[in-house]
Amino acid sequence: MKNQSISNKEIAQELLKLSAKGKSREVFGLYVGPNFKHHNVYFKGDAETLLLAMEEDAAKNPNKVFEIQRVLQDGDLVAVHSRARQNPEGQDIALCHIFKFEDDKIVELWDIGQPVPDNCINENGMF
Repeated sequence: MKNQSISNKEIAQELLKLSAKGKSREVFGLYVGPNFKHHNVYFKGDAETLLLAMEEDAAKNPNKVFEIQRVLQDGDLVAVHSRARQNPEGQDIALCHIFKFEDDKIVELWDIGQPVPDNCINENGMF
């Protein structure tokens, strides 16, 4: 049954925003399904490993800047395009997270990140 109080687009945004603030365990408990898997090549593909990595990153970077630029939904998929910096003076990173949902829970996640070059040749930029 669909929970009408919060959309999948809102769930994806909440997971990212709160994880950046060190609240990964809280949002994983609310929004991640029991058979969750992810495709980040730097970690094992299970929820607990990714959760611990997100907690460690938030602890190391308590002043992280995370700004959602746009959110798109297509059926059970939600894509979030974001800008992040590990600290306010850090280098911008362009991010894209793609979430797959089943029964209002995130069951799969893909993420892609690219540092924004200091001297971008493209006049349109990355955002």
